[in-house]
Amino acid sequence: MFQAFLQGFAVYFIIWWITLFAVLPIGLRTQAEDNDVVLGTVPSAPTRFRPLFVFSLTTIISGAIYGIWYICSTYFGFGFDALPQIGPSFY
Repeated sequence: MFQAFLQGFAVYFIIWWITLFAVLPIGLRTQAEDNDVVLGTVPSAPTRFRPLFVFSLTTIISGAIYGIWYICSTYFGFGFDALPQIGPSFY
């Protein structure tokens, strides 16, 4: 039971981390776009970082992706073994 929880958490964490990098640029305004470049920073630095928005949106999207993965793996039997093998087989 605990091992299944850890495996599910590991899959969710990987999905969350990948989703974080997809969500980070959403709604980002750079200092160059706002014409307010602070001395000593690069012009591509964000004007203001909204961590609560980014982390909550990441959690919602990754929860939906994890739910779809959980339904497909539990009810339809799709798992990592059903994915096509990309590399060579050394059996």
